[in-house]
Amino acid sequence: MSDALELAQKAYSAARGTTRTPRRIEYEALAGITARMRSASERGPSGFPALAGALHDNRRLWSIFAVHAASQSNPLPDALRAGLLSLSEFVRQHSSKVLQQSASVDPLLDINASIMRGLRDVAG
Repeated sequence: MSDALELAQKAYSAARGTTRTPRRIEYEALAGITARMRSASERGPSGFPALAGALHDNRRLWSIFAVHAASQSNPLPDALRAGLLSLSEFVRQHSSKVLQQSASVDPLLDINASIMRGLRDVAG
């Protein structure tokens, strides 16, 4: 893809994204990553490279959630912020086990689905 086309697509995406709420953006990011993890997992061993990429992106997203949850300016209740920090740590550790092929991806899929439900309820 040419640089000009890529820049145009990014600009269009940014303009289109201005009408989305932060919760909707979080939901869409989780939904996309979760779909990728599920699809790669269902392909079995041949899907492992795609699963590794999706797990990496999921960990990155959860790291962002953790940074925001830890921020003193975060308006969420302290208990919810602490819960998000704990989930982020679990995602980090469990992802490593999935990458070592010593654990199932299912708990990560369940966590993401649960958070997506909450975001959908808040975003309306």
